[in-house]
Amino acid sequence: MSCRRSEALAFSLVTEINHAMARLVDIWDSIGIMEEQRVERMQTVKKHIDGLLHSMIMEEEALRHRIRTDIITFQKQLDTLCLELTVEPYKFEEDLTVLQLEKNLRCRVDSLLKEKNERLSELTDLKKQDEELCVTLCATPYYIPSGSVPSRTQLQELQEHVEKLGKEKESRVKVFSGLREDIRTLMDEMGHEPESSLERESICPDTDIFLLTHDNIKALKLLLSQLEMKKESLISARDKLKERATSLWNRLSCPEPEGEVFREAAMSTLSDDIRRWQGCVEHLEKLQMARLEEVVDKVRQELVVLWDKCMCGPEQRELFNVHFCDNHYTEELLALHDTELLRMMAFYEAAQPILEDLEKWKRNWALFQEFERKAADPNRFSNRGGSLLKESKDRAKVQKLLPKLEEELRGRVEEWEKNKGSFFLVQGQRIMDFISSQWEENRLQKDKEKNERMTKKTEISQFKTPTKRAHGATYTTPTPNKIKKTPNQPAPRTATVNSISSGSGSCSSTTFLCVPGRPQLSAKRSKTTEASSGPHVPLQEFNSDQKLVPMSYSAFTSELSKKANSDAFLNSTVRDML
Repeated sequence: MSCRRSEALAFSLVTEINHAMARLVDIWDSIGIMEEQRVERMQTVKKHIDGLLHSMIMEEEALRHRIRTDIITFQKQLDTLCLELTVEPYKFEEDLTVLQLEKNLRCRVDSLLKEKNERLSELTDLKKQDEELCVTLCATPYYIPSGSVPSRTQLQELQEHVEKLGKEKESRVKVFSGLREDIRTLMDEMGHEPESSLERESICPDTDIFLLTHDNIKALKLLLSQLEMKKESLISARDKLKERATSLWNRLSCPEPEGEVFREAAMSTLSDDIRRWQGCVEHLEKLQMARLEEVVDKVRQELVVLWDKCMCGPEQRELFNVHFCDNHYTEELLALHDTELLRMMAFYEAAQPILEDLEKWKRNWALFQEFERKAADPNRFSNRGGSLLKESKDRAKVQKLLPKLEEELRGRVEEWEKNKGSFFLVQGQRIMDFISSQWEENRLQKDKEKNERMTKKTEISQFKTPTKRAHGATYTTPTPNKIKKTPNQPAPRTATVNSISSGSGSCSSTTFLCVPGRPQLSAKRSKTTEASSGPHVPLQEFNSDQKLVPMSYSAFTSELSKKANSDAFLNSTVRDML
């Protein structure tokens, strides 16, 4: 394809020359140049073209000679570099032009020269680092023959050797510095004076006093562990003394000057702090022996508080009742009370998550019962401030939250009982039995209130059953809260008339309200009574048809949830239909 393009280009070049000569002839014809002048001009053109082509040929010949010379030179350099760098000799590709061969050799020589310089530079840097680290760590330097170009493998091994020595030095310096700093800090905190030569050298400010050896590191680690164990024992002793002193101070109700020791800042060292608390405990124990009865009573009060927090029932408290009611105050009795107090404190700390969840359930249970009480109050419908909507939302929220809390409690209690191998009791009951009893008490209370309402409605319906009245008979007074009040309306008048019942000869006195400007309620009531054609069923008969159906705990909660989701709130009428 490239050959065709060059041939086409040569052909176009000849064509262009012919066209140019034709144009020159046309120009000469238009000018009227004679034949001799035309020949002279054509010779000038030919000479110019020949000179240009000759110079181009000479330049291309020089280029070809230079390329061939470079190929020979690059070949020699390439053989030398391959030998120095221990790489495979370069293999020539077949059917390459001179120009392509020169380019490939030149690129290969350049890359090998660059690699050689990089290796020598890297070798110089690595040998310098290796020598410094070996002097510091007393190690043997990595050997590479001088005056030779290292191979990649040798450089890689030297690099790994230097990195290993560097990491070793860094780790040893870090370990030594950290150990010495920790030892110095521990001695200062405990107020410990150095006793051995190792302890004295470990706190010496001179950093070069220790050789970076593994034996020295092991010795310092052993010393540090011994000091840490001693510090832990001192802290434990200090905390026990402080806790003991605080407990004694609270039991004895010491005066304010006695409590100044608790407000004082910690001493500079643990030894000084321990001596201070030891003296305080000894002083308070002397006071305790003098006031043994008062101290035992204080411990008993603390036990009662913990029992209440842990919701212990009478059976659980009965186990310690023998000692709790013992009036023979001795040191042994005080020790027994202290042991029981510690046991209850440990139990409360372990059971605190369960107790907190149970307390949360009790708070929501109290809200649920409050909503139940409000739902039974008919006066709540007189409030038009949006409280009913808020109450229904809060009620639904509590009804959804209670089952979740019960499930969480069930899971925590099951895990507790599995780990401890004993029941978790609340007021002498298992937690879920306690919760079930609360629901059962709530159901029984609702049944009781429902029966009371039904009995009251039956009595009211018997008293207010409508009967036919004789012509001219008076009517009962309308309910006062159904009288519409208007501004500037005069107070209603109260009158009393004698009503004679058509069914008996007895007379009764009836009181009613007359509202000015409105017809009497008796007229409306008489029309309504006359217009009704169907049979009238008394309220007591309707109520007597309804019987109380015993309901289980699960059925009660299911029915309650359905009513709450469909009606949003339960008034007294709906509650009666549950």
